Amino acid sequence: MSTALDTNILVDLLAGDQPSARAASAALDAAGRRGALVVCPAVHAGLLAFPGRSAVDVDALLEDVGIDVDGQMTEAAWRRAGEAFAGHAARRRSAAASAPRRILADFLIGAHALSGAATLLTRDDRFFRTVFPELTVERP
Repeated sequence: MSTALDTNILVDLLAGDQPSARAASAALDAAGRRGALVVCPAVHAGLLAFPGRSAVDVDALLEDVGIDVDGQMTEAAWRRAGEAFAGHAARRRSAAASAPRRILADFLIGAHALSGAATLLTRDDRFFRTVFPELTVERP
């Protein structure tokens, strides 16, 4: 049983000795005891935006924590991400929509987790439960 990770969990981990970092670390430890930890390439790419981090730093973090980058995404998964993103964009364009703007990476992360992992670990559990109701989502 694997656990996919959202970018925000690893950003929290990089925060150092903060309550969010401690919660992320504990959640990663628990998930790691259950099985493999994985991220999709969108998470790896998103981590590069963290101030002062290079690809070497990101790769070292993932290796130290025991997280694999799973670059395989089926056609069904990326199509699911695109459909979910299109639905979100349509709702945002409607006059009644007040949902926050989302980026495609959010939908790729959810669809990737849905296609291969048993669980997604994220602080953004409400969003992922809404968009991917069949996905098991955990919050640290």
